[in-house]
Amino acid sequence: MLILLPPSETKRAGGTGRSLSVDALRYRELDDHRDALVDALIDLAASPEQSITALKLGRTQHSEVAVNGALRSSPTMPALDRYTGVLFDALDAASLTPAQRAFADSHVAVHSALFGLIHALDPIPAYRLSHSSRIPGLSLKKHWREAVSGILATRDDVIVDMRSEGYAELGLAPRRPDSCYLRVLADGPDGSRRALNHFNKKAKGEFARALIAAEQDFETLEDLCAWAADAGFRVEPDEGELALIV
Repeated sequence: MLILLPPSETKRAGGTGRSLSVDALRYRELDDHRDALVDALIDLAASPEQSITALKLGRTQHSEVAVNGALRSSPTMPALDRYTGVLFDALDAASLTPAQRAFADSHVAVHSALFGLIHALDPIPAYRLSHSSRIPGLSLKKHWREAVSGILATRDDVIVDMRSEGYAELGLAPRRPDSCYLRVLADGPDGSRRALNHFNKKAKGEFARALIAAEQDFETLEDLCAWAADAGFRVEPDEGELALIV
């Protein structure tokens, strides 16, 4: 089973690990893509004004330019600990047991705009880059889509894709019965269902947390849905998607 998460634009500062080494990250076939993009971000950081525009930084976010400039020298920490924000706060990696963290490292991947697919405990530095960033002379979709889609296509296990649509466009998951895109929906008073925004991220984080805590490598989507019902989640598979009803 692979639980596929989006990254977060907000990240915890600092770290205790050695500086970035792309060969310490999972999926070595992405190393050249990573190196090229890291170098491009470092070069971009030499021009703060251009960085601010390319990364769509607000007035209080200008310090992110220096963060990118130090990509190859700043300390690292496991990806699951690096990312913050609504989804990762709900996942609460700090409270996972060692066994649960080991399970997450095998079964949880994050789709980073900078590093492509990485796993939960892969060591990464702080950085600023999102799927919508505009790097001069480089299209993130063209840079990542074929390589990431190719990796996901080789998997024959259950894939629960919790990425936002913007990140899913950077590398499509395979279309098959046990590969599903998770949507968070709510029942309306008239019986209709609507997608959620803020609570979408919170629900995904809580569901990912429960999957990790269960430490079960589900062989089929049917098995996962049966577990979810017993665990108190309302999930409904529907033509390549999995609806999480909250």
